[in-house]
Amino acid sequence: MASAAERLSGLRIGGENWASEVPNLQLNLNILSPDQIELAKMLLQEGQGHLFAHWAEPGVDDDKKKNFFDQVLRLRDHYPGGLTAYIQNARRLLADSRAGKNPFEGFIPSVPSGEDLKFGDDNFVKLEEEGVKEAKKAAFVLVAGGLGERLGYKGIKVALPSESTTGTCFLQHYIECILALQEASHGGSNEIPLVIMTSDDTHMPITRLLESNSYFGMQPGQVKLLKQEKVACLDDNDARIALEPNDKYKIQTKPHGHGDVHALLYKSGLLKIWHDAGLNWVIFFQDTNGLLFKAIPASLGVSVTKGYHVNSLAVPRKAKEAIGGITKLTHADGRSMVINVEYNQLDPLLRATGHVDGDVNCETGYSPFPGNINQLILQLGPYIEELTKTHGAIAEFVNPKYKDSTKSSFKSSTRLECMMQDYPKTLPPTARVGFTVMDTWLAYAPVKNNPEDAAKVPKGNPYHSATSGEMAIYKANSLILRKAGVQVADPENAVFNGQEVEVWPRITWKPKWALTFSDVKKKVKEECSISQRSTMVINGENICLKGLSLNGTLLVNAINEAEVLVIGSIQNEGWVVKPIDYKDFSFAEQNRIRGFVIEKLEQFELNYSEPGK
Repeated sequence: MASAAERLSGLRIGGENWASEVPNLQLNLNILSPDQIELAKMLLQEGQGHLFAHWAEPGVDDDKKKNFFDQVLRLRDHYPGGLTAYIQNARRLLADSRAGKNPFEGFIPSVPSGEDLKFGDDNFVKLEEEGVKEAKKAAFVLVAGGLGERLGYKGIKVALPSESTTGTCFLQHYIECILALQEASHGGSNEIPLVIMTSDDTHMPITRLLESNSYFGMQPGQVKLLKQEKVACLDDNDARIALEPNDKYKIQTKPHGHGDVHALLYKSGLLKIWHDAGLNWVIFFQDTNGLLFKAIPASLGVSVTKGYHVNSLAVPRKAKEAIGGITKLTHADGRSMVINVEYNQLDPLLRATGHVDGDVNCETGYSPFPGNINQLILQLGPYIEELTKTHGAIAEFVNPKYKDSTKSSFKSSTRLECMMQDYPKTLPPTARVGFTVMDTWLAYAPVKNNPEDAAKVPKGNPYHSATSGEMAIYKANSLILRKAGVQVADPENAVFNGQEVEVWPRITWKPKWALTFSDVKKKVKEECSISQRSTMVINGENICLKGLSLNGTLLVNAINEAEVLVIGSIQNEGWVVKPIDYKDFSFAEQNRIRGFVIEKLEQFELNYSEPGK
């Protein structure tokens, strides 16, 4: 049987014996297993001999050397095609980046076809009903790999309260929405699956959040966590893998992007399990958009009626707004695809293809290219077919920061990245790819910017902060009640953390009270009125409002078997929105990033824990 040294010396590239190029590795061959030798060969074949340049002699740091190969094995196994494919893809993309290659060369942009919905009209109501019926055939995938550092929040983003009146965190809100859909769709007889993509940063905190809260009402087996691995960093245009500055046996890694969710689902085997169970849809959503589930029923209804393989949820988009535009790209050779084009690429692409003014608003006051909000509905059968071909690999990009105009060296290491919404890039022209546009106030209020960054946003543009995200929930609920016939007072303007926002009545309800607009209309009887200073929290399935006049705070809690009719006039001191300074560390972090707290002066509370009317 060949010795370790003989196995490595048998590796020849271009006639050269590579064993002589890595003397430090050769000295250590006898402490390595045959599998580790094969990994070393692979690295040498891909020009990564520098990784062994600083290895100590045998007997020194041997455990670290073996840990190095454990890390190489993980990097190989968690990338479609392995580490070899990663390095080769990196060389190609780095060469394109250095040459300034246009990824859309030869493509002509045009506005794709999709569905533009108007909240509350007959078509919207019909599509919501269709979506709720179809929800029993859906699985949900939450992409939750990020911490809240960009927000100025040290915890995981899904643990952040979506609003202050109830303190319901994003993860609880999402789970309660899915459970309400489950109940409405088929009486809860089948569990709707939820997958959460985590990362090294979020996996254990999300696990603890779920376990300590009894999964917020879901069955533990209903929720699956898939952990995303990082990818190797790269030091130069030759895609030489970077080592950690303080550990010569450890490869530097960074996140690969939320596009990894497709490969994780493929490898997990869940897609086949879902398909065999009769499911038909996979719905992807991100971690801090408190409005999203107001848009999902109608959007799923669009997917059903249109037969879309891919349905991207979208909102009206102002020209040049910092949000990607959903665009149809047709190549000179006949290829076409409907994909998200980032806002900083869309305007130059339009100008380069005969649109002299670039990305401009049309007669509607918005760009004709709708704004992508990174929420996708995929038809399961075609999705499985595609992933069987690609193993979940998503078109990647690289964004190195060069030291100077020669583009010969980087300021710091880089890595390949991929985005969930780029899935359609590899689809054939026969794939039915469309979009569903919803009003922004109904569908999109992400929480991602810290107070200082949000305060610098140009006037009129969305803040996308914890402040604006919470106020958007109250606005949406107020406008929905208005559409249902409730007299809801106009908002007042206020400034929190340097952001001017509309303060609507603080109205919230649990998803089991109303998932759809039809649900709201059924539960609002006779004319009701709510003042601007009011707060109303509804927590119960069978609560109806009849001729209610509210000027203060009303809390109604009821078990599902209790039928409650809320009537009459309620007036009290209520709850007050009190501004605070985000630099005032006497307040909790989750309040400081909002710039306000809810001061609870007085409320009228109704609690019904027994069945009856």
